[in-house]
Amino acid sequence: MRNLFLFFFSIILLFSCSESKVVKIAGSSTVLPVISQAAEQFRLKHPNIRIIVNAGGSGVGVNQIGEGKLDIGMISRELAQSEIDRYPNTAFQTHDIGRDAVVPVVSSEIYDAGIQALTLAQIGDIYKGDIRNWQALSGPDREILVLDKESSRGTRHVFMSAVFNDKNAAAPGADLVLGSNNEEQTAIVQSDGAIGMLSHAWFNADVKGLSIILADNKAISPTLENIRSSAFPIVRALSLVTNGQPEGDVKLFIDFLLSDTGQQIVEDNGYVRIR
Repeated sequence: MRNLFLFFFSIILLFSCSESKVVKIAGSSTVLPVISQAAEQFRLKHPNIRIIVNAGGSGVGVNQIGEGKLDIGMISRELAQSEIDRYPNTAFQTHDIGRDAVVPVVSSEIYDAGIQALTLAQIGDIYKGDIRNWQALSGPDREILVLDKESSRGTRHVFMSAVFNDKNAAAPGADLVLGSNNEEQTAIVQSDGAIGMLSHAWFNADVKGLSIILADNKAISPTLENIRSSAFPIVRALSLVTNGQPEGDVKLFIDFLLSDTGQQIVEDNGYVRIR
């Protein structure tokens, strides 16, 4: 009888040890590459903890934390007071893991034709629809394809706050409204006259980041050093949000992101580490 009891106890212990714990994460597509890579490395050290990561935008990350559907939300902007008010029973806590810049980006053909820096006012005129051809900015005689982002996207909030001093500003000059960074990057690559807004980490040979001309006519380029020093005028924190102070597996994962290994992942993905 004792041997039979030990057998069943061993079976129960085996199943309880092998059962994976799940940490659910969703939100900003800007933060997504960092979290996805970190989740893979974290799982090597903690094979009994499963990390499920989805995108959707910063607004999705915040709302699903408020609704109790996530353990961690990914955000690439500040929390809005309206979001805090919408979920009075949620104790939102943010945890910065890196720094980034939101950059006006153009098709490489436009950049190579001489449009390499603009003022915020000029960018605003493009998004208002007052400027519709690159020729008006001493560029080629080519219609501007204006790319906007979905209203829930953190990148849009930060960009519109800088350009219009209103995170929810309308963009009547926009031709396309897109979602993720990947979608916008693809649209710019496929065009020879586009302008959009992207995270610093999403530049490539066909997507070029513009410098921003300040009031003293000094052009500030979107380099990592200018992001680190906040010399570039559109910088932001990349953050995770939880309901209350993180505990258990959630805290373990956030601590991993703030470790040397986690911060190297932040840097490897084109962002600025905070530690």
